[in-house]
Amino acid sequence: MGLGSGNKHQNESQAFNLGFSQNGSASKLYDDDGRLKRTGSVWTASAHIITAVIGSGVLSLAWATAQLGWIAGPIVMLLFSVVTYYTSVLLADCYRSGDPISGKRNYTYMDAVHANLGGLQVKLCGLVQYVNLFGVAIGYTIAASISMTAIQRSNCFHENGEKGKCDISANPYMIIFGVAEILFSQIPDFDQIWWLSIVAAVMSFTYSTIGLGLGIAKVAINGKFRGSLTGISIGMVTQTDKIWRSFQALGDIAFAYSYSMILIEIQDTVRSPPSESKTMRKATLVSVVVTTLFYLLCGCFGYAAFGDLAPGNLLTGFGFYNPFWLVDIANAAIVIHLVGAYQVYCQPLFAFIEKFASDTFPDSDFITKEIQIPLPGGYKAYNLNLFRLVWRSIFVIITTIISMLLPFFNDVVGFLGALGFWPLTVYYPVEMYISQKKIAKWSTKWVSLQILSVACLIITIAAAAGSVAGVVFDLKSYKPFKTTY
Repeated sequence: MGLGSGNKHQNESQAFNLGFSQNGSASKLYDDDGRLKRTGSVWTASAHIITAVIGSGVLSLAWATAQLGWIAGPIVMLLFSVVTYYTSVLLADCYRSGDPISGKRNYTYMDAVHANLGGLQVKLCGLVQYVNLFGVAIGYTIAASISMTAIQRSNCFHENGEKGKCDISANPYMIIFGVAEILFSQIPDFDQIWWLSIVAAVMSFTYSTIGLGLGIAKVAINGKFRGSLTGISIGMVTQTDKIWRSFQALGDIAFAYSYSMILIEIQDTVRSPPSESKTMRKATLVSVVVTTLFYLLCGCFGYAAFGDLAPGNLLTGFGFYNPFWLVDIANAAIVIHLVGAYQVYCQPLFAFIEKFASDTFPDSDFITKEIQIPLPGGYKAYNLNLFRLVWRSIFVIITTIISMLLPFFNDVVGFLGALGFWPLTVYYPVEMYISQKKIAKWSTKWVSLQILSVACLIITIAAAAGSVAGVVFDLKSYKPFKTTY
């Protein structure tokens, strides 16, 4: 924490102490921890969650529904929503340690794990969380490049017809995206990218709504709902492939629902009374209902439009050729969203490495020295840190190179969903809740929670296996750095 930030909290704390009335109640300006009053409500928390959840994962839901069929597809989406809601409620109860109204606050997911489980669990949680964030950076680079090639392909099809040869290499677009992320990654702190997050949120609703609208229009043109009760038919794929693809579909759906790693951070913006956990329960219910409805519409109308041929990415798999300008707008919105989303997810990882480096080498000028660079137009000087410049640039370059080596959108999305779902959405919330509420071992509630955790672990293993099988299958016809769409 920088000196300015330390002084700020010191001043807040002093003002907070002065702000107490004689009977010891908190002042009107400060919360019980000495920080300025939080002002968040059910609606702001719901908005944050919906913004975080509705991302590029929504585009793979038509494909996922096609693998599972009209019966299992919607049921699996509903089951994931119920599990996500339930475990989010358990996690919300872990925001405060002890008393739900006056207990010590845990400001981040890692703080909650540290307070409730401690020791090795914190390190394991950190490892899973940061590996997942690294994987998300790769997944977003792939998704952005596919959308950029889709714009060029859409224009090519418009000029040459749907049968035209419009194969385009994704590599230049991955490099362009990487260069953009190197520039944006030099924004020092998470709190300075709020504007990027707002733009990204608007873009995510834009392309999701366009995808849904095009799906509905396609169904209207077809005059019927395509698809079958059991999903993609044997013959289109082999029986073994159908099993693997069904497993992978589970991972894709899990990825679309994942937001647990930032739930505690969102809860830390909520005012009290009532207790933050009560507000968060309502916000979680509102946001999970809204996103589930949106997901069911996108997944089902995408499947109804294309049946067994539903593309892996609804807006780039070239189900839609016209109106080409609307497809272009949707894909441009995806790219802009992913530029911002990449930073939102990577900033905690950047901060973790930089804090570790400065704690380990406090006397190194390369790591700690800030060089002030004056900016024209009366803007505040930019603080250049050489370590930040070098390490963040290397990070982006590595994720870009890996993306060029493994450009498989659906497989990567499925694997990321599997990797993050069980540990972060189920295991840690369940274990922290058991620890905090001191639930007796082998009691009915303890057994029920463990059954839920083990069932979700089995789904996670199946989803990961399906995604790895998908990558292995794709590698059979793949040449490194020669990816075209």
